[in-house]
Amino acid sequence: MHRPFRALLSTLALSVALILGVIPAAHADGTNPPTPGDFTGYGFDQCLTPEQYKMNAWLESSPFLAVGIYISGKSRACRDQPNLTPAWVSTQLKKGWRLLPITLGPQADCLDRFPRYGDDPTINPKPGRKGRYGKARKQGVAEATTAVAEATRLGIVPGSTLWYDLEGFNVNNTTCRESALRFLSGWTTQIRQLGYVSGVYSSVGSGIKMLDDARVERPGVFALPDRIWLARWDGVANTSSDYIREDGWRPGGRVKQYKGGHDERWGGVRINIDSNYLELGNGSVAPAEVRCGGTRVSFKEYPRLAPPKAGQRPGERKVTALKCLLREQSVYSGNLRGTYSPKLVQAIKAWKQARGLKTTKAWSQRNWVMLFAVADGGGANPVLKVGSTGDDVRRLQRALNAADGATQLPVTGVFDGFTERAVRAYQARTGLEGSGVAGSQTWAALAAGIR
Repeated sequence: MHRPFRALLSTLALSVALILGVIPAAHADGTNPPTPGDFTGYGFDQCLTPEQYKMNAWLESSPFLAVGIYISGKSRACRDQPNLTPAWVSTQLKKGWRLLPITLGPQADCLDRFPRYGDDPTINPKPGRKGRYGKARKQGVAEATTAVAEATRLGIVPGSTLWYDLEGFNVNNTTCRESALRFLSGWTTQIRQLGYVSGVYSSVGSGIKMLDDARVERPGVFALPDRIWLARWDGVANTSSDYIREDGWRPGGRVKQYKGGHDERWGGVRINIDSNYLELGNGSVAPAEVRCGGTRVSFKEYPRLAPPKAGQRPGERKVTALKCLLREQSVYSGNLRGTYSPKLVQAIKAWKQARGLKTTKAWSQRNWVMLFAVADGGGANPVLKVGSTGDDVRRLQRALNAADGATQLPVTGVFDGFTERAVRAYQARTGLEGSGVAGSQTWAALAAGIR
């Protein structure tokens, strides 16, 4: 890292230490938003709900923006959840985490690892009257009712997806398979009836394959979940698998657990996790942006601007963009024509003076970087990572383009793989930890104009 900037970087980092996530924000009435909502990105799950300091450290440093939490079910290994409270749920959602609430209740009767405790029943395998597995279905309904009650207590609102964890079993066992299908059908019917979205997690070679086969071979016989969560530890961060057909639950209905239990360390905090990739709803899509009545402010590079002289004139579109951006920060009050006017020079000097910079008439690449690093409204910059969307992502993408004209990121407002690689490149160039996450240190470097 450049030595002259070390002290400044540390000071700026402190000013953004308390960081809020971008999305999803609380509703206008103060309630929690449905979760996980529309999202494409990385998530992790751990049986025991992590303490707040761990969530804070991982928000700042890890690639993950979604977290699985076990909220109910007598067969879950972590029956005792001391950290899982309504306040914990509300805090994570406000910070930008997407929650995946999981229930692990009755399991397939042919799975010898369950019951786990003795008081946790397995799915009833008896076909019953007319072979409809009515008792298994009633168990699914009851488990859904319990899950919704617990979700409601925790502040997980209707419209959220509740996931049932059906561990892998022998799908060739007919009564075991058919009773599991009826159980999950009861779960899905009741979850929907109570205003939530039905999700099912299972091994892709057993429970998920069973659901996919039922979808194709017996359409309309079972109530199938709205979303599926594939357990397939192939190390590939996508939502595909050779075990099931590619068209099912697409678009926007899949999660894949691509890596099983392992330790990861982020922000100095180690957690044993499973790793997941999510493609849910409409995915991570940024709302449209309109600046200064339609002024273009996104470019592949942001060159130095200066008053015209000796036949050299600054680009009109870049000058107009600068006027717009300074107007939005209440520094400039003139017109938006592409002329390097005295009012613009006055605004440039005022902006620089407020930041302790030399008050020259020119506008440098460094000034562009610093300008884009200022949060809307002057508040703290949010943590941004794969899956984040919105105007803050656009600011980041513009700042990266301004910092290095060779980057040339499309300014989409969606933090995708291209943006992650650009962040890593910037971090490497400036001596920061190459996490690919735009946290407080990265924002501080940009705010200092480090290129």
